Amino acid sequence: MVVGNEARTYLPGRAKSTRAEEYPLKSLFRRKPRPSAPAGERIYAIGDVHGRADLLDALLDRIEEDSAARGESADVIVLLLGDLVDRGPESARAVETARSWSRGFAKLEALLGNHEATMLTVLRGHDDWLDSWLAFGGRQTLVSYGVPSGLLSIGTSDEIIAAAQHVVPEAHLAWFERLPHQLRHGDYLFVHAGIRPGVDFDAQQPRDMLWIREEFLNSTADHGAVVVHGHSIAPEIEDKPNRIGIDTGAFMTDRLSAVGLEGEARWFLQT
Repeated sequence: MVVGNEARTYLPGRAKSTRAEEYPLKSLFRRKPRPSAPAGERIYAIGDVHGRADLLDALLDRIEEDSAARGESADVIVLLLGDLVDRGPESARAVETARSWSRGFAKLEALLGNHEATMLTVLRGHDDWLDSWLAFGGRQTLVSYGVPSGLLSIGTSDEIIAAAQHVVPEAHLAWFERLPHQLRHGDYLFVHAGIRPGVDFDAQQPRDMLWIREEFLNSTADHGAVVVHGHSIAPEIEDKPNRIGIDTGAFMTDRLSAVGLEGEARWFLQT
């Protein structure tokens, strides 16, 4: 008969168990520690901007208000997950906003996206990538920097690249070249597209971190950290046990998304 809190489980023929033996299955049901940001850090990671400088401004305002409402933190970090450029109308302004960050409430970190990597490849003289880049958003980027739209329609590859090299500030390209492919903060790994499952973080290849999709998105593996990423558009923020996807297609949906992280807390903001 079980009476109140005095119930115990004993094995026949043995002396009374120690407390560790009284509940032999207890360890199996302990709560797994929740992923945590480093102590003293409040992190806001922002998904793919894609030329929507207007949404970036609006989301940064929301983040500043949200952070102020949450009180002081030792370090507030705004982390851009890459793909500031292409598709939307204001790539040049989005890049300048990030590159010349001056909002005093936080420091800024940024990752290289596959669209910045492609832009760099073209403007460093690899014209074999030009047509592909123009087709998936580079045309809008070059117009935002001042390349005439007519030239993009009738110009040769050499003419278009020369015009782009003339108007795109070298400071923007140099900033792209300094951007990392991944950043780690506590139990979170931030990367543009994702990672190759089963490969150590230090051994990840740039191509995977910039371009990977299905192999990463469909994986249920524990990667050793929760991967926060953009790159793959979803209708809503994807909050999975092993990854958080925050590319909600801002350039076509008007919804630029961010995840906030502090200690074990996790919350989301959108335009």
